[in-house]
Amino acid sequence: MWDTSKDYRILVANEARENYLNLIQTASFRGNWNKKMAIDTAKTMNSDFQSLLYSYLEGDELPNSPDVASLVEKAEKIIEYLGGPNWNKMFLDGAPKDERNKTIANIAKVRFFLDSILGLKERLALGPIADPIIGIDIKVGEVMSVMKHPDADSLMICNVNLGSRAITVVTNDINVKEENRVGVSLLPPQIFMDITSEGMFLGMGGAILKEVDGELGQMPKGIPMESLNETRNLVENYLKK
Repeated sequence: MWDTSKDYRILVANEARENYLNLIQTASFRGNWNKKMAIDTAKTMNSDFQSLLYSYLEGDELPNSPDVASLVEKAEKIIEYLGGPNWNKMFLDGAPKDERNKTIANIAKVRFFLDSILGLKERLALGPIADPIIGIDIKVGEVMSVMKHPDADSLMICNVNLGSRAITVVTNDINVKEENRVGVSLLPPQIFMDITSEGMFLGMGGAILKEVDGELGQMPKGIPMESLNETRNLVENYLKK
């Protein structure tokens, strides 16, 4: 039986919702957006999550359930209330110069919440998997640019193409290069001395995997299980907060 009360995909998505609510109620985003509805709509997701956590549905019933459809619909409405498809650009353009890094971090956190909901059906369609890594997306990316962190010589800031969009990833592998084909865990954003990292490269032995197989923006193929260990730990820690 599929014990949905312990399913990492549902737990991570719900935790992301709670973190979004804590953030959005105090966020100083500037622009034309409906803050009240962006908050209230996320609050109404609670009943959908409660139904999912104790549904015990099997097979295709869970990803195709009315509760999952309701969550996706509400996430799409939240995007509208935030200002539409280009909400993140609007918020960034409106940020004062001295608040730009903070705004980038907050945008990344909101985007993680939305992605966790919008991708929930696809992740649940993989079936009952009791592994923390299933709680987040892992995609093939291509490194487009690399620069040293301005405040830490041991860290590199990478602009990574995921096909549908680009993200920033901070890594301690100083040998990462442009055009490296990498596996990226899209984890809750972390801040490294004012620079927001939206994910983590898969790696092992102190170095990232630089020739990952698979289509850009899709799940990597044939990656060593050991390269997922840190992702597992970070997902578990995220749910313990």
